[in-house]
This record gives sequence, structure tokens and C-alpha cells, in this order.
Amino acid sequence: MLNQDSLTQLKGLKAQMEAEKERANAVVKGTQARYGFAVLEDGREIFIPPDEMLKAFPDDRVGVCIRPDKGNKPIAEIERLIDCPIGEFTGRCVRKGKAMFVEPDLPRLSRWLFIPPHARNGVKEGDYVRSAVLRHPIKDGKPQAKILAILGAADMPGIENHYTANKYQLPMEWSKDALTELEKNLESAQPVADQRRRDLTDLEFVSIDAARTQDIDDALYAEISSDGWNLYVAIADPTTFIEEGSLLDQEIAERATSIYFHGDAIPMMPEVLSQETCALAEDQYRPALVCKIAVSDDGDVGDFEFLEATIRSRAKLSYLAVDRYLAGNYDELMSHATPLEALYQVYRALRARRETTGLVMEERREYRWFLTDDKKIDHIEPYEKLLSQKLVEECMVATNRCAARFLKERECSGPFVCHRGFRPDRKDEVKRFIARFLPDFVERNLEEVDTYREIMVSLSDQSQELPLRAMVNRLLARGELLTRPAPHMGMGLECYSNCTSPLRKYTDFLAHRQIKAALQGGNCRAVTSEQVVAVSERLARGRQASQEAELWLQCGYLEQHQGEEHQARITHINSSGFTARLLEFGIDGQVDLRKDPEKFSFDRWTATLASPTRQFQLEQELKIRIERVDVAKREIEFVPVTENSAAPETPA
Repeated sequence: MLNQDSLTQLKGLKAQMEAEKERANAVVKGTQARYGFAVLEDGREIFIPPDEMLKAFPDDRVGVCIRPDKGNKPIAEIERLIDCPIGEFTGRCVRKGKAMFVEPDLPRLSRWLFIPPHARNGVKEGDYVRSAVLRHPIKDGKPQAKILAILGAADMPGIENHYTANKYQLPMEWSKDALTELEKNLESAQPVADQRRRDLTDLEFVSIDAARTQDIDDALYAEISSDGWNLYVAIADPTTFIEEGSLLDQEIAERATSIYFHGDAIPMMPEVLSQETCALAEDQYRPALVCKIAVSDDGDVGDFEFLEATIRSRAKLSYLAVDRYLAGNYDELMSHATPLEALYQVYRALRARRETTGLVMEERREYRWFLTDDKKIDHIEPYEKLLSQKLVEECMVATNRCAARFLKERECSGPFVCHRGFRPDRKDEVKRFIARFLPDFVERNLEEVDTYREIMVSLSDQSQELPLRAMVNRLLARGELLTRPAPHMGMGLECYSNCTSPLRKYTDFLAHRQIKAALQGGNCRAVTSEQVVAVSERLARGRQASQEAELWLQCGYLEQHQGEEHQARITHINSSGFTARLLEFGIDGQVDLRKDPEKFSFDRWTATLASPTRQFQLEQELKIRIERVDVAKREIEFVPVTENSAAPETPA
């Protein structure tokens, strides 16, 4: 037994050890290894040992005890859970022995979660599922999950689309109340009979779209005028049937856009609206918002007016048929020669003018996917954009320019589409880039539209020894939505908006609402910054879902081509390696040069990676081998074929 002095010493030692401890709240930060860090509210990051990391998930908010380890370095022990941000999540069911687990599809959670028998809900190994945490690991480091829904097996046709739509929680069903509300509106609304609408049914409008398109939201007509042409662009008018602030309006705003997967689609609007009541279908009387634009002989977009009108499209024409007609190879469209010939002349004038005074996106090779019956890629064919597609594009750009001018003049809140040009957070690097490669622009104001346009034209000069136009991409800002007019540097315009796809895009729908309110002399609730932020986030979510589904399909297709050699072009390069795009398929893969036995040095000012024997440069074409394709992880890895990886010396 210990005497009184020993007990006193022991108590003192215990008190000293407790005094050396610190308790705090923290957020758990995971790593690729088993350990992690506790990020304290004061910014400190305290090491969490592997055994302690088993008691938490990344991003958990926890209470920790900070104490010194044997080497007197601080470590964090997790004592209690404050909040776990993981709610429902998607993943795949895996088996180990007789035990079933779910492998979460979460970016920072790599551990499997055990599924107890009573929570399996009939799941089988390999099934894709929606799950939730059943038991947090805070007590013993042994988490459990429950299966909420089985999304499908790996061989289910379209599983790539269905799964990613669920992963990103894209709305796919309409509420009964919203559909009931819509049914009542369709019964009561009589837009074609509205006396305020201009009767334009005598004009020979035609729609030009993909052959299978049903949600037709624009139709075109053009006629010769004394100094050029009058271009009429009719746009479907769904705002007539959807009351602002209604339940249906809220659900459409939540979707924000129609999402087109390969083989599937999630429409922004109920199909009774987008494909029937509002679609500018052939030989149907439809309400429309029409923009009449005076286009001069030299392609200048002059006076314009927006009209609430009634139209009747004379024909639903496909891009391919119109393209063949314009090439003189398809006489079956001769009955529509009058509007088509005028539209072609308008296109040529608009395009020439925009190429001279604005900025036109560089032509890129397009790729068409052909799917099997189970919605996998059968084969891929490259193609060039059709002349008919460019024709429609120019008419839409002209209309959107007029919409932006209209909204700006009447002080409406758009939304407007803005492109700032160079990234504000890269100002110093931009200045160095300009000074090095375009010294004549050093003293110019880089925030002016004309200056930006001249810079882009200069960078696109094909006589340049370096791929300057591609090199500058990392310094360019992304487009954004605003409630006030601002320059769109990427198009060389003082302001821009979108109004031509209201059946598919909520931004265009909002612009319609603003335009119509101004035409009617009434008040429309202004588009708020909060609305714009919410729409932008939903658009980004939809893009991520469709891109991930595409990558999944690409991995499945390239899996059968592993080991093959193909020509590719370097599309992105950094100190670790580069991204290359297969010229035959249009699919990107990663080349990780950190795995190469040679050491490479990166030069950002020439966009090159060089070793003693090899050099790779942005935009360089080279032969690669498809080295590894991991469908489960959506990863594609290439390696350069040695004999073709050397490049000419890059000029200093």
C-alpha cells in the first residue's frame, strides 16, 4: 500500500498532467493516410493519431483533448461529437467474407461502413445505393450504415445517369400540388386569344433544331429590308402559364436548367409545358415573345423591339437537312427557300461583323456518341459544327444582345451574363504575362472591352512560336450571373443576357419575366443577388452531375481499349504532368510524370515540362498509350510513347 506522502505525490502528478491538457472544439480534417488533423477555432491544426481518427468522419465537429505525446508534441484525442455533416449519401455495396459494407461516394471518406443485416433492405453486392449513417463511430470506432434505396445494379441500362442524378440530388419528380396548380393554369389561360398580342401568324417562321428535339423554344424568320434585313426571333412563352412565386415556379427554380445526359434527360419544366403547350411546334398557334431586329448590310445589330405575339411555325427542320439545303444538296426544302435564304444572308452578315468587332469562340472538334440499347457507348465519331448550327447560334446571340440592351435601358435586374476577362486574383501574373509576350499592351487598361479583344486577337495569331492563346486560359475568369449590366469580355460586348431558352434555362425564364413586365408597364419583382447565387449553384450542380456521368461512360468505353496507342493533344500542363485529349475519341486522360524515372522541370512561361531527354508542351500532339482505366474511381491514365514524346526545343 502507498503511504500518505506517495498518495499526495501521485495526486500532484495527476493534477500536473491534467493541467498540461487543453480542451477545445475542432473540425476534423482527413488525409489520404489514416491519420488526420483537428482544426481549432483559433486556426491551429493538431495531429490526430490513426486510432483516434477511427472515432470520427472528415468534417465532423468534435470536442478534443489536446495533450503532449511521448516526444512532447501536441496530439488531439477525440472526446465527444458535436455535429456530423454527413446526412444521406450514395455509394456502392461491397462484400468482405459474409459481411456487407457500403463504400461511400464522398470525397474525403474512404472507409467502408458496415451494414448490419436488419438495415440491408435487400441489397446485393455491387448494387449502387443511397444510404445514411446508422451508427456514428464516436464510441468505439465502428460505424454502421443503413440502406435507404437501391439505385440499381452495375449492369442496369443508364445506371451512370441515374446514379449521378441521385448523387447530386437533382429533382426528378414534380409535387402533386405543383401539377394540380399547372392543370388549373392551363385550363384558365387563353394566351392566343389575348388581344394585346400581335398577330404574326402570317410570317413564315421555321424552327431549326436536332431531329429528336421536342422542347422547341425558338423559331426564326427573316425578310429583306431597304438597308439589310429584318430578323424575327420567336421565343416560347412559358411565363404566361406560371405565376411568379407559385409552387410550380419554385420547383422550376430549384431545377434551374434542363439536364441532358447521354441517353436521358431531366427537364426543367413539366413536359406538358415544354413539349406540348409552349413548344413552337409545326403548324400550331403558340404564344411567343418575339424580338424583331434590324440587321444592316454590314451585320450591325440596329434598332429592335420585343413583342408579345402569336405565331405559327411552318416547319420543324433539322440541322442536318438545313445544312444540306444550304450546301445545295437538298431540294426538298425548296418550299421554305424564302425564309432560309434570307436567314443565311443574315447569318453571314452577323458572323462577319462579330468576327471583326467582337470575339467568336474558337472552332473545336465536336464528338458524337452512338449508344447501345443498354445506354453504353458503342462508338464515337468526330465531326465539325454544321453551318446550320452556326446560323441559329448567330441569331440567338443577336437576340440576347438586344435583351441585354432592353433590360439595361429599363433598369431591370436581368440577370445579366458577365465575363470579367482576366482573373482579378491573378493581376500580378497577368501583368507579367503581358509584359513578356505583348509589351505593346503594358500601359493599356486591361479592364476595357476593346483592349481585351485586341489582346485575345493578338494571342490567337497563328504565327506565334508559343501556344499563347492556350497558355493564357489559366489566367481567365469564369462567366458569372449578375443583377446589373457588366461587360462580357469573352464575347467583346459591353453587356449580355440570355433569353432564348426559357423552356430549358431558368436564367432565360427570369429575363422573359423582366422583359414582359417592362412591355406591360407593370412591376416585376426584381431578380435578387440571392436568387442569382442560388441559380448559379444549381447550374454548377447540374454540370457536375452530367460531367461525372460522361466520365463514367468514357471509362467504360476506354476500358476495352487499354494498352492501345493513340494520337493525343496536350490540353493542360503543370508541374506534375499533363492532361491529354485523344484526337480520335475526344476523351481526356492524365499523364503523371511524377511516376517517371526521369526528373522533369516545369516552365510556366513556355508551358513546358522538360527532362534531359524529353520535352512536353501545351498543345503538342503526341502518341500515348492508354495505361490504366478505373471505372469505379472514374480515372483514366495515359503514358507517353517514348519514341514520339520528344519535342523541338522551345524558344526562350
